[in-house]
Amino acid sequence: MVAPAIPEIIEDEDIGVAVDARTESLPGLRELGPPDLVHLTKQTAKGSSKQTGVYHHVTGIDASSSASLAAYVNTLTFNPTDKTHKVVSGLYCCYNAFSHLDMRVEVKIPGGVESYCVDERGDRRVATDSLWLETFLCAVLRAYSYGDDGSGSEIKKIIGVRRFNPIISTEMEHKFLDAAEKLFFNGRQLGSDPEIQTPNVVSNHLTAGLLKYIKTTGRYTSGVNLFQKLRERDVEVSSLLAQVLIAGDEEVQAVRLLHDSVQDIPMDYALLDCQAAFCLSKGEGEMALECAKRSVTAAPSEFSTWARLAEVYVALQQWDLALLTLNSCPMFSYQDKDSPRMPEPSRVLLPILPETALEEIDEGQPKQGEPYDSVHISLRKLQAATYQGTFLKAYSILTSVAAAIGWDELLKIRSRVFVMEEEYRSERQSSIAPKAPTSKNASTVALSGTPNGSRHADPDVSEEDSEEETEEPSSTAQPNGVENSMLAAESSMTKPVPTVNAQEVKAGNEDPDPPHKDYTNFQNKRLCERWLDNLFMVLYEDLRIYTIWRTEMGQYKQQQLQYKKSATEWEILGDLAERLHHSPESIEAYQQCLNIRFSPKAMTGLLRLYEKRGDTRNTLATLIRLITWQYRWYSEYSPDLLYSIRRLIEDEGAVKVRSIVQSTNLPQNVLDLTHEYCQLCAAFKSTGTET
Repeated sequence: MVAPAIPEIIEDEDIGVAVDARTESLPGLRELGPPDLVHLTKQTAKGSSKQTGVYHHVTGIDASSSASLAAYVNTLTFNPTDKTHKVVSGLYCCYNAFSHLDMRVEVKIPGGVESYCVDERGDRRVATDSLWLETFLCAVLRAYSYGDDGSGSEIKKIIGVRRFNPIISTEMEHKFLDAAEKLFFNGRQLGSDPEIQTPNVVSNHLTAGLLKYIKTTGRYTSGVNLFQKLRERDVEVSSLLAQVLIAGDEEVQAVRLLHDSVQDIPMDYALLDCQAAFCLSKGEGEMALECAKRSVTAAPSEFSTWARLAEVYVALQQWDLALLTLNSCPMFSYQDKDSPRMPEPSRVLLPILPETALEEIDEGQPKQGEPYDSVHISLRKLQAATYQGTFLKAYSILTSVAAAIGWDELLKIRSRVFVMEEEYRSERQSSIAPKAPTSKNASTVALSGTPNGSRHADPDVSEEDSEEETEEPSSTAQPNGVENSMLAAESSMTKPVPTVNAQEVKAGNEDPDPPHKDYTNFQNKRLCERWLDNLFMVLYEDLRIYTIWRTEMGQYKQQQLQYKKSATEWEILGDLAERLHHSPESIEAYQQCLNIRFSPKAMTGLLRLYEKRGDTRNTLATLIRLITWQYRWYSEYSPDLLYSIRRLIEDEGAVKVRSIVQSTNLPQNVLDLTHEYCQLCAAFKSTGTET
């Protein structure tokens, strides 16, 4: 397979400032670290002594020794796009997140290799074999963590990153799993995903990377063997082993394992959560409910346990308890991946290989200097599109409730379970000045399953200040001159009235509590957390814009007029419809976007929706284009796209998948890129590749 092109970020004056910037950033790294940095010093080939510094980032290179990193630098000495310069030296920097060191290999051309590591103070230290083992494992985990899902979101974050597949053979897999086994119980040092409050043995970046590798490649037997060995040392690993067994279609064995393990560690929240997820997948909501409640009791400070309980209540159609449970979720600020902070370069060269040439990707793309797409202010201000981490998951649960029962019914349930500002003020005006509602808190309500009962009287209502500020929905200006559609949409949507602010209730300026009476309006209601109140306002804005869009579309269709939007606006509308669980409308908007120009985000949205439908031909059509687009921007490998290809081969068989790909009316050089993914599945003997 032809290697991706080599992007070059150029330093004409201060050579090496990129390396200096990386060294200065080392004390601030908290996760797996940034992609590897490769810095080259070039000199003009015709005898001039003038030198230039160029660099790019890379993931997926074998970092098990200085020799393997030096070998990569040597592959860069010949660059077909730059024949006027020669490389005289190179520096490869790879971060070791276990020991918080930057491993570095200096290559002099011709001849000469020196390896060392730099600590957070910028001092040099000796690079030992144990440090290289840690570095190798971190490099593989970064390759999976920084792998793009096809949408280009990761590609756009850091300019000029080459992405390679870190595990290209079963031999390399053995090397990876052996390193993971040796360092497994140090995994919590690497941190964890943003939805996890406290990293532990089974919830950290190492276990997440292992599970993603096993899921991507389908190497379930290798995963089972690894976790069985680790389980002998710590029974907590049972939850990871059970997840792999379930994914590998060994459900009976997984259930037995879960049963036996819970006898040993009855309050292990990861085991209980795994049980709840399995029961929920089988439609056994009542069984899942007991496991989820127990999981919350075992880990009340973890978001994932509360989110699972909310999902169970949604499946059981107990909407009031679902909202109360959601209100109890501990929310965490989103911590993004470590990314390099580089100085402004002199120039940037982003070459494109001819092997990635595809007309439909090039057509319609804005040229340099052309204005960006116009996007209506109402679409630009949709806050839900920016959610990540715990807020994204919570919003997804809330939208699933709205999709199931409708907006008006959701508001009714909201007013039944939360104290509304209007009723609170009316109670105070009638000279009854209650303290914060004292019947019980939302957490105990969700666990007891009695939203209007009288058990667990507990006045302690937690309050969390989210980073998300409440923003009043903006009035949407008329996009296409259809006034009636705007008025109809506005009148059909009920704006959520505010709930009472917990700070106001607790401010201490109320009158002393008089002799108690029954406050029939809200004696059993809860205070709504500020972040959840904001989610309702965000959902209202999403639904309002969606309603306006569909109303306008209908009116234009009746008048036989063309409904015009820019490509970016169609992309936003497709994302909006998908968020609100309207798949047909989402597909329609994404296709409208792609009719104007190629968009990896729209194409990835179509891929998700086609996969849900089981539409093999359209799924493959989107995959071919996404693989080509990724390869064009230096990504030889995407874990998410490989997973999609592997699942298709598992369902349809490798011969059929290859035949459909080959029958596509696209250039052979483009089809060959997709065939490489199919060959990778064959190399790992994935289900469906047997001849």
